[in-house]
Amino acid sequence: TMGEGGHSINFLKTFPSLKIIGLDADKNIQERAKLRLEDYSSRVKFYNVWSKDFFENYPTDLERPDIILFDLGISVFHYEKSGRGFSFRKDEPLDMRLSESGESASDLVNNLRQEELASLIFKYGEEKFSRRIAEAIVSSRTWGRIESSSALAELIWSAVPASYRYGPLHPATRTFQALRIAVNGEIENLPFMIHNAFKSLNVGGKLGVITFHSLEDRIVKNYFRNLGKKCVCPPEVAVCRCGGVQCAKVITKKPIIPSDEEIRNNSPSRSAKFRVVKKLSEPSEFHLSGIGGEKE
Repeated sequence: TMGEGGHSINFLKTFPSLKIIGLDADKNIQERAKLRLEDYSSRVKFYNVWSKDFFENYPTDLERPDIILFDLGISVFHYEKSGRGFSFRKDEPLDMRLSESGESASDLVNNLRQEELASLIFKYGEEKFSRRIAEAIVSSRTWGRIESSSALAELIWSAVPASYRYGPLHPATRTFQALRIAVNGEIENLPFMIHNAFKSLNVGGKLGVITFHSLEDRIVKNYFRNLGKKCVCPPEVAVCRCGGVQCAKVITKKPIIPSDEEIRNNSPSRSAKFRVVKKLSEPSEFHLSGIGGEKE
């Protein structure tokens, strides 16, 4: 997942024989990456595609990769320059789509029933005031559609208790996260994306995933744990049907997190967790069982 090409340019500088396949659903940010990596164009191929779709139908004309890196964070570009309402600090159209297809954040905010909206905000944002926020949103819709990021942020600010407004996070943070996740299918697509990516990887290769919130990290941790087991059949299965073979070595028993120095130099990294596995053999569909992002 290339984004603006920050990881890629450092890899290309460091490893002269490395070739990169860059994936991104957002054609605008991919154009920025192409400019940034122009000096290395002979070693980079770009695909404007969702990663889930790419690995589900891995191109037959490409070699299988030795390393796959997923950086699941939303780029600073999207918050600062995309104009799509990712940031509650800006007055922009409430869109949040990484590609141009599907429902926008505005569609969800203006069309979902109150119960559905509260459930979405709680599930994907882990927001304890999800019901109050959903109630305020639905009540506000009687005066007209909520179309801008600043309008939604102000509505959330007014909906939560005064004591919640001045905590370490802006009160709109979790709701905006939840809407972005829902709009782009981030959680529902993640298990299949990493599973198909692992299947596409060469035996002996490594898969690394950088996550930025607990829902993502839970899925990655549980999937990697399954890959490291010798048997992942459900307890009710009397005879092993998954093959009974360990598919991966978990390289990171605990996730790698940024140092204090990195956080000082790159504040968006503060919540990052990096996990890596090494492929030993092919996985089965059983490895996808029980890896959901919901709290246990």
